[in-house]
Amino acid sequence: MEVPLLLQPILILVVSAVLVPPISLLGKALKFERLREVFTIAGFIVAFYSLCNVYLKVSTVEGHLLSYHFKGLGPPFGVTFIVDWLSVFMAFLFCGLGLMAAIYSIRYMEEDTGLDKYYTLLLTLVAGLVGVSFAGDFFNFFVFWETFCISSYVLVTFRIRKWEPVEAGFKYLIMGTFGSLLVLLAMSYLYGLTGTLSFPYIAKALSTATVNPVLLYFLIGLLLTGFGICAAVAPFHTWLPDAHPAAPSPISAMLSGVVIKAAVYGIIRILAVVLYPVSIDWGIIVLVVAIFATLTMTVGNVMALLQDDIKRLLAFSSVAQMGYIMLAVSVGLVGGVIGLYGLTAGLLHVMNHAIMKGLLFLCAGALLHAAGTRNLRELTGIGHKMPVTAVVLAVGALAISGIPPFNGFISELAIILASINAGMGIFAAIMLANIIIGFSYYLKLLYILVWQSPTERVRSVKEAPISMLFPMVILMVLCIIIGVWPQPFIGFASQAAEAALNPTTYIRI
Repeated sequence: MEVPLLLQPILILVVSAVLVPPISLLGKALKFERLREVFTIAGFIVAFYSLCNVYLKVSTVEGHLLSYHFKGLGPPFGVTFIVDWLSVFMAFLFCGLGLMAAIYSIRYMEEDTGLDKYYTLLLTLVAGLVGVSFAGDFFNFFVFWETFCISSYVLVTFRIRKWEPVEAGFKYLIMGTFGSLLVLLAMSYLYGLTGTLSFPYIAKALSTATVNPVLLYFLIGLLLTGFGICAAVAPFHTWLPDAHPAAPSPISAMLSGVVIKAAVYGIIRILAVVLYPVSIDWGIIVLVVAIFATLTMTVGNVMALLQDDIKRLLAFSSVAQMGYIMLAVSVGLVGGVIGLYGLTAGLLHVMNHAIMKGLLFLCAGALLHAAGTRNLRELTGIGHKMPVTAVVLAVGALAISGIPPFNGFISELAIILASINAGMGIFAAIMLANIIIGFSYYLKLLYILVWQSPTERVRSVKEAPISMLFPMVILMVLCIIIGVWPQPFIGFASQAAEAALNPTTYIRI
């Protein structure tokens, strides 16, 4: 039986996850312990190659959209997969950073036990993320959503013999589950209103139905709150500063780089495609999202200023960056050319933040691996002993601070300009002030780690292993390339934004 092209990346990741434990046993029998890691990396590479084939197919097919449903289970009631530019854009980020995390984990995780479970969960996490971006109905969406959520809960608590991961993972579990339940409740209401869980059919039904606006505002509130918890939008962000430091560093990179972006995808897909046809005052929604965006960026940056734990600092920085992205999403909901420009800027920053924050968490992991501490004061001057890591860290810190010619400058400037064009100048000013705050604590980070003289604690540390440096350098190079040659990446983000804001072909399925 031939597997449809758009299902191949998910199937490859799922099959790889299932095969990791027996491959691990085979590696022990052959006395080649790294067979498990090699197989996992190969699984990610094959899945990424399959995604490239999906990209090529989407670029050539009419309407730039692929769909598939199981025989006898078609819409409006069956399980549907729909892939457009937005789906492919997000899937590349999920799978690409997953590959980097797998390579990095070879040496970083070598002292841990139960690594067959670790790599199984990592593959399952990415499979769930890709599945969310390919889902064409709420049932499919929610199954894949819970798949990656459960995997991420367990990965945060992977080092279960320590209390910090257990506490952080439990907090993440409680808050994440509550967010999922709110999304499930909204799904139930939409099913009751339309009689279907299919995204296109819900959009069609709502475009002609007469629905109480109060109920619609309530449903949008449920969805924004549910997804907002996973996206770490203030005041629902409190799980993230605990979970990121407690998790292994490659998992911190995944959580901050792509897991919280799945919630952004959910907001864009559901609000811009499924619910946008309804007749309500979308200006109210735009204002509410923008207010929460500015609250999120301000809370994240101010709290990051107060941190002495490098991973906790980066975690609060992720909260702030989600504020920037949500501000761009609010501009996107304005619609028209301005909305397209705003959402393009937001999706470009989704990509840039995945690269920059993935890079910074991997750098933090390299420092922790070498010195055995996350405390900034105890890491003073470590950059002198780890020059490659120091250079990579400096590029990542300058990029996320919005300093040209790196990638963060392009997307952060685009969000500010989009906000001004949308008549949201006060929100643009608040974001600009937050960028300055962000630059101040990243400058402090570089001053402590790179510019100051090494302390006694770090005088004997050595540079990170090659397998850890390789993904860090790849991500650093991407920060530079996107900064100096942004046109192809802006074009890809624009295609994804247009697919979300002009979903005519999507809804006609």
